[in-house]
Amino acid sequence: MAEHTGPNQFEVLDITIHGLGTIAYFLRRVEEAVTRLKSFFVRANHDYVKFNYLGEWHSHPSFELEPSGRDDRSIREIVEDHDVGANFVVLLIVKVADSGELLTRAYTYLPDGTNSESTVAVES
Repeated sequence: MAEHTGPNQFEVLDITIHGLGTIAYFLRRVEEAVTRLKSFFVRANHDYVKFNYLGEWHSHPSFELEPSGRDDRSIREIVEDHDVGANFVVLLIVKVADSGELLTRAYTYLPDGTNSESTVAVES
């Protein structure tokens, strides 16, 4: 979940961690995510213009930071779902390098079927 801080700029304020999956896939537990989203929106006074769901994230500990076919299909299902009503969905993929550095890549998906790589700034 994120705050819209400027044109095409968002600050991540809260995340969900499911811990379910294997080396080859992750399992998204919708019920748990919805509970966390509702709690976030209460704290944000339901200001959906400034605070909202940004997208999904997971790690690729042994793979490149590129969306897999399954990743691509999953995010497209979310962004193209009229019940969700998203203007865009971001997929963030992370992993820890051998040096201990956090590596990140983000991809923004639009309802028209296009996607593009986005910029990620990690602050400590």
